[in-house]
Amino acid sequence: MAAVMSALPAQEVSDAEIIRQSWGEPERFSAIFDRYYAQVHGYAARRLGRGLADDVAAETFLVAFARRERYEVSRPDARPWLYGIVSNLISRHHRAEHRRYRALARAGVGEVSEGHEDEVTVRVDAQAYRAPLAAALASVSGVDRDVLLLVAWAELTSEEAGEALGIPAGTARSRLHRARQQIRAALAQAGPPAVGKDQ
Repeated sequence: MAAVMSALPAQEVSDAEIIRQSWGEPERFSAIFDRYYAQVHGYAARRLGRGLADDVAAETFLVAFARRERYEVSRPDARPWLYGIVSNLISRHHRAEHRRYRALARAGVGEVSEGHEDEVTVRVDAQAYRAPLAAALASVSGVDRDVLLLVAWAELTSEEAGEALGIPAGTARSRLHRARQQIRAALAQAGPPAVGKDQ
């Protein structure tokens, strides 16, 4: 059976099967690292900044490797499990994350590099919303923000976010709904950003 699994392309073998195989052959876990490191690192960088993201992403996979024999192999996709680990590690850096959102809120619109006109317009629009969005994110409670960002940035479903955080799916949906309402209210209160106006 293991020979058949080894013959399959890496993407055709489920995460659960790779993790199960790694119980006896620890080097197989590197396939999980290869599949998800960039995503986990990107998520950590968006929440904490690049300075902490390297350490948090690396620690995520160290923790996952140490806990791999407790992985529930009936779940073929390891993303919720990994995002649960990284979310727990990020929560240890709550103050750093909060400071990052406050700094982004104060920074406002940055410079836009030269490029294609449509691309520049999109970047200016996105940067104009960065400060109010960062301020709004800073005002959302940590537990609600975790669910919101797992859905928005990690592209998990609310059910997967609940699985990642070890909470019922209904609780995850409630937290997501509450966070979205708070973000909408904060952005509405801030008003539209001043972009695209003729000088």
